[in-house]
Amino acid sequence: MSDEKPTRRDILRPLHLLGIALGCGVFAMVVTLVSTGAFTLRVNTAIANGTYEGLTPLALSLVVGGSAFIVTLLILAMLILAVDPADVTKTIDRPVLYDAEPAEKPDSDDQAPGRSGTAK
Repeated sequence: MSDEKPTRRDILRPLHLLGIALGCGVFAMVVTLVSTGAFTLRVNTAIANGTYEGLTPLALSLVVGGSAFIVTLLILAMLILAVDPADVTKTIDRPVLYDAEPAEKPDSDDQAPGRSGTAK
């Protein structure tokens, strides 16, 4: 076995991070476009006549999609920083959510954990 430790780049490449964040941003854009009625005749007619007040659905979806892209990218980058590259190559032979195994086994004459010494 080699003593090389995987780098953070090996754990999740930056292009993958950008792809995941881009996917989340595009999803947020599509949801915003659909929920604001960007594909309806009423909204498109109001935009064409100049009577639509506020941000158009396309501009709003760009803002929401860009925000979702940036937030997702920051969250994924912060989560990657929390990963220790040495822990990636370790094999785990026990359930992950169990407590750590004690260093030494209790003697047979000791009482079971959780039992009081004055049993009647």
